Amino acid sequence: MIKKTIAIIGGGAAALMVAARIDQHKYAVTIYEKNKALGRKFLVAGDGGLNITHSEAIDSFIQKYTPSYFLENVLKQFTNNDLRAWLLSIGIDTFIGSSKRIYPNKNIKPITVLNAILNYIKTKDIAIQTGYEWIGFDANQNLQFKEKNVVVADITIFALGGGSWKVTGANDKWLNYFSTVGISTKKLQASNCAFILNWEPQFIDLYEGTPLKNITITCGNKTTKGEIMLTKTGIEGGAIYALSAAIRKAKKVNDNAIITIDFKPMFSVETIVEKLKNKGTLTTSAFLKNTLKLPAAVIALLKMNLTKADFQNDIIIANALKNFPLFIHDFGEIDKAISTVGGIELNEVNENFELRKLPNHYAIGEMLDWDAPTGGYLLQACFSMGYAVAQHLNSK
Repeated sequence: MIKKTIAIIGGGAAALMVAARIDQHKYAVTIYEKNKALGRKFLVAGDGGLNITHSEAIDSFIQKYTPSYFLENVLKQFTNNDLRAWLLSIGIDTFIGSSKRIYPNKNIKPITVLNAILNYIKTKDIAIQTGYEWIGFDANQNLQFKEKNVVVADITIFALGGGSWKVTGANDKWLNYFSTVGISTKKLQASNCAFILNWEPQFIDLYEGTPLKNITITCGNKTTKGEIMLTKTGIEGGAIYALSAAIRKAKKVNDNAIITIDFKPMFSVETIVEKLKNKGTLTTSAFLKNTLKLPAAVIALLKMNLTKADFQNDIIIANALKNFPLFIHDFGEIDKAISTVGGIELNEVNENFELRKLPNHYAIGEMLDWDAPTGGYLLQACFSMGYAVAQHLNSK
Protein backbone atom coordinates (compact mmCIF):
# COMPACT_ATOMS: atom_id res chain seq x y z
CA MET A 1 0.00 0.00 0.00
CA ILE A 2 1.33 3.43 -0.95
CA LYS A 3 1.24 5.70 2.07
CA LYS A 4 -0.20 9.18 1.88
CA THR A 5 2.17 11.92 2.97
CA ILE A 6 1.52 14.27 5.87
CA ALA A 7 3.47 17.47 6.49
CA ILE A 8 3.19 18.84 10.04
CA ILE A 9 4.30 22.47 10.26
CA GLY A 10 5.49 23.26 13.78
CA GLY A 11 6.95 21.26 16.63
CA GLY A 12 4.93 22.13 19.72
CA ALA A 13 2.49 20.15 21.86
CA ALA A 14 -0.28 19.88 19.26
CA ALA A 15 2.12 18.76 16.52
CA LEU A 16 3.82 16.23 18.79
CA MET A 17 0.51 14.63 19.73
CA VAL A 18 -0.51 14.26 16.08
CA ALA A 19 2.78 12.54 15.35
CA ALA A 20 2.46 10.32 18.42
CA ARG A 21 -1.07 9.13 17.58
CA ILE A 22 -1.02 8.96 13.78
CA ASP A 23 -1.11 5.53 12.09
CA GLN A 24 2.35 5.18 10.58
CA HIS A 25 1.13 2.23 8.48
CA LYS A 26 -1.23 4.57 6.61
CA TYR A 27 0.83 7.74 6.49
CA ALA A 28 4.40 8.86 5.88
CA VAL A 29 4.77 11.82 8.24
CA THR A 30 7.34 14.62 8.32
CA ILE A 31 7.50 17.35 10.95
CA TYR A 32 8.94 20.67 9.71
CA GLU A 33 10.27 22.93 12.49
CA LYS A 34 12.08 26.23 11.98
CA ASN A 35 14.09 25.94 15.21
CA LYS A 36 17.03 23.59 15.67
CA ALA A 37 14.95 21.31 17.88
CA LEU A 38 11.31 20.52 18.60
CA GLY A 39 9.35 21.64 21.63
CA ARG A 40 11.23 24.81 22.53
CA LYS A 41 8.10 26.61 23.74
CA PHE A 42 7.09 23.47 25.63
CA LEU A 43 10.35 23.76 27.60
CA VAL A 44 9.91 27.48 28.26
CA ALA A 45 6.42 26.74 29.58
CA GLY A 46 8.03 24.32 32.00
CA ASP A 47 10.19 26.92 33.70
CA GLY A 48 9.24 26.77 37.36
CA GLY A 49 7.30 23.54 36.89
CA LEU A 50 5.62 21.96 33.88
CA ASN A 51 1.87 22.30 34.50
CA ILE A 52 0.61 19.74 31.99
CA THR A 53 -3.11 19.77 32.73
CA HIS A 54 -5.65 20.22 35.53
CA SER A 55 -7.53 17.63 37.58
CA GLU A 56 -10.87 19.43 37.34
CA ALA A 57 -13.93 17.37 36.32
CA ILE A 58 -14.27 17.47 32.56
CA ASP A 59 -17.64 19.26 32.42
CA SER A 60 -16.38 22.24 34.44
CA PHE A 61 -12.98 21.90 32.75
CA ILE A 62 -14.61 22.68 29.39
CA GLN A 63 -16.19 25.86 30.77
CA LYS A 64 -12.73 27.38 31.28
CA TYR A 65 -12.39 27.92 27.53
CA THR A 66 -13.58 30.85 25.45
CA PRO A 67 -15.63 29.87 23.51
CA SER A 68 -16.29 26.66 25.44
CA TYR A 69 -18.29 24.97 22.67
CA PHE A 70 -15.36 24.99 20.25
CA LEU A 71 -13.24 22.47 22.15
CA GLU A 72 -15.93 20.50 23.97
CA ASN A 73 -15.85 17.43 21.72
CA VAL A 74 -12.07 17.06 21.58
CA LEU A 75 -11.67 17.58 25.33
CA LYS A 76 -14.15 14.78 25.92
CA GLN A 77 -12.43 12.66 23.29
CA PHE A 78 -9.03 13.04 24.95
CA THR A 79 -9.49 14.18 28.55
CA ASN A 80 -7.10 15.26 31.27
CA ASN A 81 -7.24 11.70 32.62
CA ASP A 82 -6.49 10.30 29.16
CA LEU A 83 -3.45 12.57 28.89
CA ARG A 84 -2.15 11.38 32.27
CA ALA A 85 -2.65 7.75 31.25
CA TRP A 86 -0.85 8.26 27.94
CA LEU A 87 2.08 10.00 29.61
CA LEU A 88 2.34 7.14 32.08
CA SER A 89 2.42 4.69 29.16
CA ILE A 90 5.58 6.40 27.85
CA GLY A 91 7.22 6.52 31.28
CA ILE A 92 6.06 9.89 32.67
CA ASP A 93 4.19 9.63 35.95
CA THR A 94 2.26 12.65 37.18
CA PHE A 95 0.76 13.96 40.41
CA ILE A 96 -1.98 16.38 41.44
CA GLY A 97 -0.64 19.39 43.32
CA SER A 98 -2.34 21.31 46.10
CA SER A 99 -3.81 23.69 43.50
CA LYS A 100 -5.35 20.69 41.67
CA ARG A 101 -2.95 21.29 38.80
CA ILE A 102 -1.18 18.27 37.35
CA TYR A 103 2.61 18.08 37.05
CA PRO A 104 5.21 15.43 36.22
CA ASN A 105 6.53 13.75 39.37
CA LYS A 106 8.92 16.02 41.22
CA ASN A 107 12.06 14.26 40.01
CA ILE A 108 11.00 14.57 36.34
CA LYS A 109 12.20 17.67 34.49
CA PRO A 110 10.44 19.22 31.44
CA ILE A 111 13.24 18.05 29.14
CA THR A 112 12.65 14.50 30.36
CA VAL A 113 8.97 14.76 29.41
CA LEU A 114 9.83 16.17 25.99
CA ASN A 115 12.44 13.49 25.35
CA ALA A 116 9.98 10.76 26.32
CA ILE A 117 7.50 12.08 23.74
CA LEU A 118 10.21 12.46 21.08
CA ASN A 119 11.56 8.96 21.74
CA TYR A 120 8.08 7.55 21.33
CA ILE A 121 7.61 9.43 18.07
CA LYS A 122 10.91 8.14 16.74
CA THR A 123 9.69 4.54 17.13
CA LYS A 124 6.97 5.39 14.58
CA ASP A 125 9.40 6.35 11.80
CA ILE A 126 8.31 9.99 11.85
CA ALA A 127 10.76 12.14 9.88
CA ILE A 128 11.87 15.38 11.55
CA GLN A 129 13.24 18.30 9.57
CA THR A 130 14.58 21.17 11.67
CA GLY A 131 15.70 24.53 10.33
CA TYR A 132 12.69 24.68 8.01
CA GLU A 133 10.77 27.96 8.22
CA TRP A 134 7.44 27.97 6.40
CA ILE A 135 6.84 31.23 4.50
CA GLY A 136 3.53 30.56 2.78
CA PHE A 137 2.12 28.89 -0.31
CA ASP A 138 3.47 28.85 -3.83
CA ALA A 139 1.29 29.41 -6.91
CA ASN A 140 -0.01 25.82 -6.69
CA GLN A 141 -0.72 26.11 -2.95
CA ASN A 142 2.20 23.85 -2.12
CA LEU A 143 4.26 24.58 0.99
CA GLN A 144 7.03 27.11 0.49
CA PHE A 145 9.95 27.26 2.92
CA LYS A 146 12.48 30.03 3.48
CA GLU A 147 15.26 27.74 2.33
CA LYS A 148 13.55 27.83 -1.10
CA ASN A 149 12.32 24.30 -0.63
CA VAL A 150 8.85 23.45 -1.91
CA VAL A 151 7.11 20.54 -0.23
CA VAL A 152 4.19 18.75 -1.82
CA ALA A 153 2.12 16.75 0.67
CA ASP A 154 -1.20 14.95 0.47
CA ILE A 155 -2.20 16.36 3.86
CA THR A 156 -0.85 19.38 5.75
CA ILE A 157 -1.33 20.03 9.46
CA PHE A 158 -0.45 23.51 10.68
CA ALA A 159 0.49 23.80 14.35
CA LEU A 160 2.26 27.15 14.35
CA GLY A 161 1.44 28.31 17.88
CA GLY A 162 0.69 31.82 19.13
CA GLY A 163 2.75 34.98 19.13
CA SER A 164 4.18 35.20 22.65
CA TRP A 165 7.71 34.32 23.75
CA LYS A 166 9.55 35.31 20.58
CA VAL A 167 12.70 33.78 22.04
CA THR A 168 11.14 30.43 21.12
CA GLY A 169 10.68 31.50 17.50
CA ALA A 170 7.02 32.49 17.82
CA ASN A 171 5.72 35.34 15.65
CA ASP A 172 2.67 36.45 13.70
CA LYS A 173 4.08 36.34 10.17
CA TRP A 174 1.93 33.37 9.27
CA LEU A 175 -1.26 35.42 9.59
CA ASN A 176 -0.52 37.05 6.25
CA TYR A 177 0.28 33.73 4.59
CA PHE A 178 -3.25 32.53 5.30
CA SER A 179 -4.83 35.84 4.38
CA THR A 180 -3.30 35.63 0.90
CA VAL A 181 -5.28 32.43 0.24
CA GLY A 182 -8.53 33.91 1.52
CA ILE A 183 -8.59 32.58 5.06
CA SER A 184 -9.87 35.06 7.64
CA THR A 185 -7.58 35.84 10.55
CA LYS A 186 -7.54 38.15 13.57
CA LYS A 187 -4.60 40.10 14.93
CA LEU A 188 -2.87 38.29 17.78
CA GLN A 189 -3.40 39.80 21.23
CA ALA A 190 -1.83 39.10 24.60
CA SER A 191 -3.67 36.84 27.02
CA ASN A 192 -2.70 35.52 30.46
CA CYS A 193 -0.51 38.57 30.73
CA ALA A 194 0.26 41.62 32.82
CA PHE A 195 -2.37 44.37 32.80
CA ILE A 196 -1.63 48.08 32.74
CA LEU A 197 -2.95 50.52 35.36
CA ASN A 198 -2.06 54.14 36.06
CA TRP A 199 -0.73 53.87 39.62
CA GLU A 200 0.01 56.97 41.64
CA PRO A 201 3.84 57.16 41.59
CA GLN A 202 4.13 57.61 45.36
CA PHE A 203 1.99 54.50 45.89
CA ILE A 204 3.74 52.10 43.53
CA ASP A 205 7.20 53.29 44.56
CA LEU A 206 6.38 51.95 48.02
CA TYR A 207 4.40 48.84 47.13
CA GLU A 208 5.78 47.48 43.85
CA GLY A 209 6.20 43.72 44.20
CA THR A 210 3.53 43.36 46.91
CA PRO A 211 1.40 40.21 46.57
CA LEU A 212 -2.31 40.44 47.30
CA LYS A 213 -3.39 36.96 48.40
CA ASN A 214 -6.70 35.20 49.00
CA ILE A 215 -8.72 37.77 47.06
CA THR A 216 -11.46 37.54 44.46
CA ILE A 217 -11.58 39.69 41.33
CA THR A 218 -14.64 40.37 39.18
CA CYS A 219 -14.96 41.71 35.65
CA GLY A 220 -18.44 41.72 34.18
CA ASN A 221 -20.08 38.44 35.15
CA LYS A 222 -16.79 36.60 35.64
CA THR A 223 -15.17 36.17 39.08
CA THR A 224 -11.88 34.50 39.93
CA LYS A 225 -10.05 33.91 43.17
CA GLY A 226 -6.38 33.67 43.99
CA GLU A 227 -3.43 36.03 44.06
CA ILE A 228 -2.06 38.98 42.11
CA MET A 229 1.17 40.98 42.27
CA LEU A 230 1.45 44.75 42.14
CA THR A 231 3.92 45.77 39.44
CA LYS A 232 5.42 49.07 38.34
CA THR A 233 2.96 49.29 35.46
CA GLY A 234 -0.06 47.42 36.82
CA ILE A 235 -0.89 43.94 38.06
CA GLU A 236 -0.22 40.34 37.11
CA GLY A 237 -0.82 36.88 38.52
CA GLY A 238 -3.10 33.89 38.24
CA ALA A 239 -6.28 35.56 39.46
CA ILE A 240 -6.11 38.33 36.84
CA TYR A 241 -4.82 36.05 34.06
CA ALA A 242 -8.05 34.07 34.31
CA LEU A 243 -10.02 37.24 33.57
CA SER A 244 -8.23 37.94 30.28
CA ALA A 245 -11.25 37.13 28.12
CA ALA A 246 -13.65 39.13 30.31
CA ILE A 247 -11.32 42.15 30.32
CA ARG A 248 -10.92 41.93 26.55
CA LYS A 249 -14.72 41.90 26.19
CA ALA A 250 -15.10 44.89 28.52
CA LYS A 251 -12.50 46.90 26.62
CA LYS A 252 -14.48 46.50 23.41
CA VAL A 253 -17.19 48.61 25.07
CA ASN A 254 -15.03 51.12 26.97
CA ASP A 255 -11.41 52.22 26.73
CA ASN A 256 -10.90 51.17 30.35
CA ALA A 257 -12.13 47.86 31.73
CA ILE A 258 -13.29 48.03 35.33
CA ILE A 259 -12.37 45.19 37.67
CA THR A 260 -13.45 45.01 41.31
CA ILE A 261 -11.49 43.34 44.09
CA ASP A 262 -12.90 41.70 47.19
CA PHE A 263 -10.02 41.85 49.65
CA LYS A 264 -11.86 39.76 52.26
CA PRO A 265 -14.05 37.21 50.45
CA MET A 266 -14.44 35.14 53.63
CA PHE A 267 -16.34 37.98 55.35
CA SER A 268 -19.62 39.65 54.41
CA VAL A 269 -20.06 43.42 54.47
CA GLU A 270 -22.13 43.03 57.61
CA THR A 271 -19.42 41.01 59.36
CA ILE A 272 -16.77 43.60 58.55
CA VAL A 273 -19.03 46.43 59.75
CA GLU A 274 -19.65 44.59 63.03
CA LYS A 275 -15.93 44.03 63.54
CA LEU A 276 -15.20 47.69 62.83
CA LYS A 277 -17.82 48.80 65.36
CA ASN A 278 -16.08 46.72 67.99
CA LYS A 279 -12.53 47.87 67.28
CA GLY A 280 -12.37 49.68 70.61
CA THR A 281 -9.49 52.10 70.96
CA LEU A 282 -7.71 50.88 67.84
CA THR A 283 -7.39 53.35 64.99
CA THR A 284 -9.01 52.27 61.74
CA SER A 285 -5.60 51.69 60.15
CA ALA A 286 -4.41 49.61 63.09
CA PHE A 287 -7.60 47.57 63.04
CA LEU A 288 -7.32 46.87 59.32
CA LYS A 289 -3.70 45.82 59.74
CA ASN A 290 -3.83 43.84 62.99
CA THR A 291 -7.35 42.43 63.08
CA LEU A 292 -8.32 42.05 59.43
CA LYS A 293 -4.68 41.26 58.51
CA LEU A 294 -4.74 43.51 55.46
CA PRO A 295 -1.38 44.34 53.87
CA ALA A 296 -0.16 47.92 53.99
CA ALA A 297 -0.72 48.27 50.24
CA VAL A 298 -4.47 47.65 50.61
CA ILE A 299 -4.75 50.16 53.43
CA ALA A 300 -2.88 52.69 51.29
CA LEU A 301 -5.28 52.06 48.39
CA LEU A 302 -8.24 52.70 50.66
CA LYS A 303 -6.76 55.95 51.95
CA MET A 304 -5.99 57.16 48.42
CA ASN A 305 -9.51 56.50 47.21
CA LEU A 306 -11.57 57.53 50.24
CA THR A 307 -11.91 60.91 51.90
CA LYS A 308 -10.82 61.25 55.52
CA ALA A 309 -14.48 61.25 56.55
CA ASP A 310 -15.20 58.12 54.51
CA PHE A 311 -12.20 56.37 56.06
CA GLN A 312 -13.92 56.75 59.43
CA ASN A 313 -17.24 55.39 58.14
CA ASP A 314 -17.54 51.68 58.90
CA ILE A 315 -20.09 50.96 56.17
CA ILE A 316 -18.13 52.78 53.47
CA ILE A 317 -14.89 51.00 54.44
CA ALA A 318 -16.60 47.60 54.50
CA ASN A 319 -18.10 48.15 51.04
CA ALA A 320 -14.77 49.40 49.68
CA LEU A 321 -13.02 46.26 50.96
CA LYS A 322 -15.63 44.06 49.30
CA ASN A 323 -15.93 45.96 46.03
CA PHE A 324 -12.77 47.96 45.28
CA PRO A 325 -12.57 49.23 41.67
CA LEU A 326 -9.46 49.34 39.50
CA PHE A 327 -9.29 50.55 35.90
CA ILE A 328 -7.44 48.41 33.37
CA HIS A 329 -6.03 50.63 30.61
CA ASP A 330 -4.31 48.04 28.45
CA PHE A 331 -2.85 44.58 28.10
CA GLY A 332 0.81 43.97 28.84
CA GLU A 333 3.47 43.31 26.24
CA ILE A 334 2.55 40.44 23.94
CA ASP A 335 6.07 39.00 23.94
CA LYS A 336 5.90 38.50 27.72
CA ALA A 337 2.39 37.07 27.69
CA ILE A 338 1.87 33.42 28.55
CA SER A 339 -0.44 32.96 25.57
CA THR A 340 -2.20 34.85 22.79
CA VAL A 341 -5.65 34.98 21.23
CA GLY A 342 -6.51 35.78 17.66
CA GLY A 343 -5.19 33.92 14.66
CA ILE A 344 -7.34 31.87 12.31
CA GLU A 345 -11.03 32.55 12.86
CA LEU A 346 -12.90 29.53 14.18
CA ASN A 347 -15.46 29.47 11.38
CA GLU A 348 -12.61 28.81 8.94
CA VAL A 349 -12.24 25.22 10.22
CA ASN A 350 -14.77 22.39 10.37
CA GLU A 351 -15.39 20.02 13.29
CA ASN A 352 -12.20 18.13 12.40
CA PHE A 353 -10.09 21.33 12.23
CA GLU A 354 -9.84 21.08 8.45
CA LEU A 355 -9.68 24.44 6.71
CA ARG A 356 -12.91 24.82 4.79
CA LYS A 357 -11.25 26.74 1.95
CA LEU A 358 -8.22 24.44 1.73
CA PRO A 359 -9.24 20.76 1.73
CA ASN A 360 -6.70 18.41 3.32
CA HIS A 361 -5.16 21.29 5.26
CA TYR A 362 -5.71 21.38 9.04
CA ALA A 363 -4.98 24.00 11.69
CA ILE A 364 -4.66 23.16 15.39
CA GLY A 365 -3.32 24.57 18.63
CA GLU A 366 -2.88 28.16 19.73
CA MET A 367 -2.94 29.50 16.18
CA LEU A 368 -6.75 29.28 16.28
CA ASP A 369 -8.79 32.04 17.94
CA TRP A 370 -9.66 30.48 21.32
CA ASP A 371 -8.60 31.39 24.84
CA ALA A 372 -8.04 29.67 28.19
CA PRO A 373 -6.50 30.55 31.55
CA THR A 374 -3.28 29.15 32.90
CA GLY A 375 -3.47 26.04 35.03
CA GLY A 376 -2.85 23.33 32.44
CA TYR A 377 -5.80 24.25 30.21
CA LEU A 378 -3.67 25.61 27.36
CA LEU A 379 -1.48 22.52 27.00
CA GLN A 380 -4.41 20.14 27.43
CA ALA A 381 -6.32 21.77 24.58
CA CYS A 382 -3.31 21.52 22.27
CA PHE A 383 -2.77 17.86 23.11
CA SER A 384 -6.50 17.14 22.69
CA MET A 385 -6.64 18.83 19.27
CA GLY A 386 -3.59 16.90 18.11
CA TYR A 387 -5.12 13.64 19.28
CA ALA A 388 -8.45 14.40 17.58
CA VAL A 389 -6.90 15.20 14.21
CA ALA A 390 -4.80 12.04 14.33
CA GLN A 391 -7.88 9.93 15.14
CA HIS A 392 -9.83 11.57 12.33
CA LEU A 393 -7.10 10.85 9.79
CA ASN A 394 -6.60 7.31 11.07
CA SER A 395 -10.30 6.62 10.45
CA LYS A 396 -10.21 7.75 6.81
